[in-house]
Amino acid sequence: MEPIMNQIWSRVFQRINRTSVLPRRHHSGCAEHATVPASTRRIKPTLLVSRLYQPSNLREQESRLPGEMTCKSQRLMQQAGLIHPSNPGCYYYLPATVRSMEKLVRVIDQEMQGIGGQKLDMPSLCSAHLWKTSERWDLMGKELFRLKDRHGADYCLGPTHEEAVTTLVAHQATLSYRQLPLLLYQITRKFRDEPKPKFGLLRGREFYMKDMYSFDASEEAAYETYESVCQAYTRLFARLGLRCVQVQADPGNIGGKLSHEFQLPADIGEDRLLVCENCSFSANVETMSSDKSDCPQCKTGTLVESKGIEVGHTFYLGKKYSQMFNANFSNAQNKPSIAEMGCYGLGITRILAAAIEVLSTEEGICWPGILAPYQACVLPPKKGSKEDAASGVAEELVHTFVETLPRLRGEVVLDDRTQMTIGKRLKDASRLGYPYVIVVGQGALEETPKFEVICQQTAETMFLSKDGLLDLLGRVETV
Repeated sequence: MEPIMNQIWSRVFQRINRTSVLPRRHHSGCAEHATVPASTRRIKPTLLVSRLYQPSNLREQESRLPGEMTCKSQRLMQQAGLIHPSNPGCYYYLPATVRSMEKLVRVIDQEMQGIGGQKLDMPSLCSAHLWKTSERWDLMGKELFRLKDRHGADYCLGPTHEEAVTTLVAHQATLSYRQLPLLLYQITRKFRDEPKPKFGLLRGREFYMKDMYSFDASEEAAYETYESVCQAYTRLFARLGLRCVQVQADPGNIGGKLSHEFQLPADIGEDRLLVCENCSFSANVETMSSDKSDCPQCKTGTLVESKGIEVGHTFYLGKKYSQMFNANFSNAQNKPSIAEMGCYGLGITRILAAAIEVLSTEEGICWPGILAPYQACVLPPKKGSKEDAASGVAEELVHTFVETLPRLRGEVVLDDRTQMTIGKRLKDASRLGYPYVIVVGQGALEETPKFEVICQQTAETMFLSKDGLLDLLGRVETV
């Protein structure tokens, strides 16, 4: 019996070794090359489109409900399988969206830590006592999600954390002026009971936000910190390739002496902005008299009204919260002093949706380059077509990218759904917004192989050699 079994297993392993990459599937979402000799370097698995979780049944269902999709970004994100509605104002963030969010978080971390920010994580469940101390328990009204625990104690789900962070710092009795400025920030889910959630991720009840809080020794130092954060925000949006306008704003229920919003100009925007045609002045209409048309800064320019999507907000708080919660530090004379504070928000999920809103066409998504879920998608020929012989070239091309360009590891996918036409797969690629789509066709079998490359951001089509492709993708920025 044993010799017979050895012969059977020998034939099984021979068949496995002859199998192509494309038909093999693994639960990890990757396909691996056939077995190679131990002396050969192991080739990393390939990411396959067929294994990515983007449920087509959800996309088909949502395409039948156009009336419920109130803006371009919402429609595109749902049709591409990036988000799926859970209940009013709440969404499932599907894997491709999470990849983009994680990239955005990395960029934000770089900018915030570049100015001295330190990352922490605070509880979403906040004591009513803190909010009653600041008087915002009543001031927030119905926007605050409130609940009681089994002992009857009141809590809320934090829409922001001024009270919590100030209490944390107040508990540090040994804080010295030498440790200031202190910049603490977090990136967490936030909650706000919006009366009418709309526009997908642009106005929801549950969302991700970066909130930073600064503590300074003096008003002058606090203004310097405020300016450094504003500059970091400007750098951030420049890195994302987004035109963002910093406008004078109303502090609202957060309070403070100074406030600015960071707005992406867009017709779908809910904020009305006044921008001077002659100088850098810009303001939210809420801060200006309704009949104001002359610029208060340069005195000669005319204020032009436009709409914007608020993606960031900064506040100079002064001693509003630090006084309430006794957030002290020891000054140079070793005497207790009240810290000067600022707070600074960025809407993580709102930035993603707003970027799609302002950059995309009606037919397909355009991401800020570094935030795209994947940087490139390779399309092999349709199975059984006259170009089918180039399928192996497509597989090898993906491995060449990830082996030659380490930054692209995990960033290149192979659309192995070769039962579908190239046209259908190109439509799907446009929906998801891969910055580069590489079509492997008959040209790949020529003596000097050529590949069709479609750049989603410029709508440009190029025909490049393998070296040209490596040069193009070698310039791609990743985080």
